[in-house]
Amino acid sequence: MALASRLVVGTAAVVLSMAVLFTVPPGYFVAATFLATGCMVASAYSLGALGTSRKASARAVAAGLLSALLLYLIFVAGAAGISAFHPFGMTAADEASIYALITSSSTPSYLQVAVLLSDAAGFESFFRGVLQQKLTPRFGTASAFVVALFDAGIHAISLNPLWVGATFVTDLAWGLTFRYGGGKQASFVSHLIWDIAIFIVRPVT
Repeated sequence: MALASRLVVGTAAVVLSMAVLFTVPPGYFVAATFLATGCMVASAYSLGALGTSRKASARAVAAGLLSALLLYLIFVAGAAGISAFHPFGMTAADEASIYALITSSSTPSYLQVAVLLSDAAGFESFFRGVLQQKLTPRFGTASAFVVALFDAGIHAISLNPLWVGATFVTDLAWGLTFRYGGGKQASFVSHLIWDIAIFIVRPVT
């Protein structure tokens, strides 16, 4: 199959799997996350975007950690703003409903970490490693905005405006980290550390 055809098929598979993710009952969310992120990794592999594994550079790790910290602080400020002003009718309950999908008491701690690892690996391999990588020669830095809009648009299936907005902000941050921080190594570190911090260590509400 030609590269362009594999890209179309791979993107369609990712979008379809994410549609399933956002429409299954909450009790199946973790399993559906593994399905969706598995599709992302498989699509990235079919397009040759995974590359050979190599040790993460100190620069990429440092950029990823700094990006995760800044992103977490943005969400702390955002949570305070939501509590104070309730923009578009959003409340802390909207945040809690997202956290509960992964950090439910019925989900063991090891499984929570596993699903967050899968989340970071899947999204960074496909949305940054495939889509942003292919758009960068044409759009440059703006490719991070394009990919963030695309991912946020898919998240609109969830019918949760907070989730859509949060996705745009996080994707944009990881896109810029990918662009300027050292590629997928940096964006993966940022994504994973932020996920663990905000879902497990200290959620912001």
